[in-house]
Amino acid sequence: MKYKLIACLLSASVTGLTTVSAQAATTLRFAHFFPAASAVHQDLYQAWAKSVEEASGGELRVELYPSGTLAKAESIYEATASGIADVGSTVQGYTAGRFPLSQIVELPGVAPTAEVGACVLQTLYDEGLLDEEYGDTRPLFMFTTGPGFLHTKETLVETPEDLQGLRVRRPTALVGDMLTDMGAIPVGMPAPDIYTAMQRGVIDGVSLPWEGVNTFRLNELTTQHTQVPFYSLGLIVTMNKRTYERLGPEQQAVINDHSGMAWAENAGEVFGRLDREGKEKAVEAGHTILEIDNPLENADWQQPLEKGIEQYLSKLEGRGLPGRDVYEAALDARDACITEEK
Repeated sequence: MKYKLIACLLSASVTGLTTVSAQAATTLRFAHFFPAASAVHQDLYQAWAKSVEEASGGELRVELYPSGTLAKAESIYEATASGIADVGSTVQGYTAGRFPLSQIVELPGVAPTAEVGACVLQTLYDEGLLDEEYGDTRPLFMFTTGPGFLHTKETLVETPEDLQGLRVRRPTALVGDMLTDMGAIPVGMPAPDIYTAMQRGVIDGVSLPWEGVNTFRLNELTTQHTQVPFYSLGLIVTMNKRTYERLGPEQQAVINDHSGMAWAENAGEVFGRLDREGKEKAVEAGHTILEIDNPLENADWQQPLEKGIEQYLSKLEGRGLPGRDVYEAALDARDACITEEK
């Protein structure tokens, strides 16, 4: 009996240790909308999660919820603010009017590449120019896609006039306004919904970076590509404030070390590489690609795009926001980031 009692006590002791160990690990629910099979999920979000877990010695665990499984793309920021997700990543512009100054990176010419765009957006945040837009969460890092282009099933868009009457998916209201001015019929939807909409004939084309064309399998449906860089999308990885505050000092230090410019640059590098790979696939498939490298200096595209910039900045002024100051700061950051990249 004595031996049985000792064995039971040892068993209980081991069980107790296991429970304590399990309780010591804090699990962070990380929501985003990219497919689980995508390189963005694997090379950016999984890489961040793995690095956090390793740096914390297993005290932090990250459960990833891709494809909008915890919250839909347009709801991820609010889900993170409310605590449904502990960490979330989404496009700021999916919530119309919520991040007006951050969306300045969407304007033509601000983010010529994903690498530069990430540097620009993170710089604006680090300089305190965007603070008021993120009072309800704790931003970790920000970045952008590469430039968004026009991709259609049948019609090659050579000038803005070719957009007349075309139903084009727009990622944000800002981009939609520019498409409207050029004669297109913008249709709003998050990226995960595009494939079905195009397959069913709901839209004729999309505005997306090369990365997005490949990530969301639109290279299966589009064959005509106009490489006219008329916008980029800003994205954020942010954390629930209460979740962060409940962490111990060492765990907070790990999160701090996985925030800021270094991880913004990592994200920019991932999206830049995926843009190059996406275009290569279109070339290999024999698709038609028209390249217009600097539309702000192109006779056909300059006027409508400059009009779009002015309209947006005027709209911000009407709301009492320092849109022009932030726009100028973004252009200065762009030039500095380009120099840094070289």
